Amino acid sequence: MNILVDTVRISGFRGIENLEISLPRFAVLIGTNNSGKTTVLKAIQLSLGNYSRYIQSEDFYIDKNSRRASEILIDVRIRPASENWGQLENFSESWRAEFGEDISLLGFEALIIRTRVVRDETTGEPRTERFVLKEWPDFEDWRQKRANEKRLRFRYDSIQVFPIDAQRDIHQELRDRSSYIARILGQVEYNDDDKKALEELIKEINDQAVEKSDELEKLREHLNNLNRSFQGMGNTEITPFPKNIRDLSKYFSIHFGDDINNSFSMEYHGMGTRSWASMLASKAFAEISLAKHENEAKQIANMLVVEEPEAHLHPNAQKTLFHQLKDFKGQVLVSTHSPYLVATGDVKYLRSLVKTNKGIRCHRIKYEITQDEKKILAREIWNKRGELLFAKGLILAEGVTEEQVIPAMFEVFFGVPMYSFGITCVSGNGKK
Repeated sequence: MNILVDTVRISGFRGIENLEISLPRFAVLIGTNNSGKTTVLKAIQLSLGNYSRYIQSEDFYIDKNSRRASEILIDVRIRPASENWGQLENFSESWRAEFGEDISLLGFEALIIRTRVVRDETTGEPRTERFVLKEWPDFEDWRQKRANEKRLRFRYDSIQVFPIDAQRDIHQELRDRSSYIARILGQVEYNDDDKKALEELIKEINDQAVEKSDELEKLREHLNNLNRSFQGMGNTEITPFPKNIRDLSKYFSIHFGDDINNSFSMEYHGMGTRSWASMLASKAFAEISLAKHENEAKQIANMLVVEEPEAHLHPNAQKTLFHQLKDFKGQVLVSTHSPYLVATGDVKYLRSLVKTNKGIRCHRIKYEITQDEKKILAREIWNKRGELLFAKGLILAEGVTEEQVIPAMFEVFFGVPMYSFGITCVSGNGKK
């Protein structure tokens, strides 16, 4: 049985004064720059992950009158879900045992985690507190409702968030001990027999490498003179390859190319390949974590939070990556500016964030789209004009001529291109 983060409420965090967003199993956040997409991703990390250590005073919302919010408030509601990610009324026995008395009864069972960040009165530094709520009030009142808060003194290890930011680079992460791929390498273990056999093979390779090189042999001959400083005791061993299995991760590298004889280290590849490899390594780490919990018969819910996965990738690669993310065994939340990536999915995945005079708001299609309507959307929007989803405004023109003339007239009149205002002109081709 699965569990699902179905609703998130955010207040006082970065550019978001007050926002509610519902989430399906796979959600795609779209919107213009500075519309709050990254903030939503960071709010999930702050609530369910380990992002709280990165919070700074600048993360508190500042209103139009330059007043800084006194607190950051994030409520996350988690509901039981079926194997196909449909919503259920009750948690399974194993999840009920995991959450215990923290479960709320709202007509259905739920776990509600509230994260509050305030500035410490003594140090002025942000301080994060977590609570479990027993109520889920209406959105209009949720910030004022403080009853039935129970302090949560730990984070549920069974709920794991795996963030992937837009600056990912597998080449850099191979040297970063906190990265996902470094953590995978840190978990590599062999039994004693395999370890002994592998180290014997490595010793044989090292010996051959030195014996077949006049330069290395000469180096070893001179370095053996070190034993004069140690009363004739000691012997120099040159190991071009790591001597011990435990050191393999220090020399670990990834090569990629057309075939095994024509591959290159990741440092020689472009950012597209390195970024893609980084995401796949993160996905691998999450699935390794899932497998370990399953082997230990422990409950686990994984959530992949990905910022701009399309960065540095060509359109077909973006579409391929989208399907790889969809195959993740858990909940996925993606932010994107790519019409190619959006066009690959279903309209029900989309959550559009819009910045208005009343703050940032989230929009979605709330009624069931028919198959015929999906075909029309695919034909008229996804396949031809995916950029329409990112426009601030549309001008509907009758035909192709008007579609070309109106932008030209706009630029002559205002002195700037129409798209600089986020406006797109679209021909209806005579359709009603």
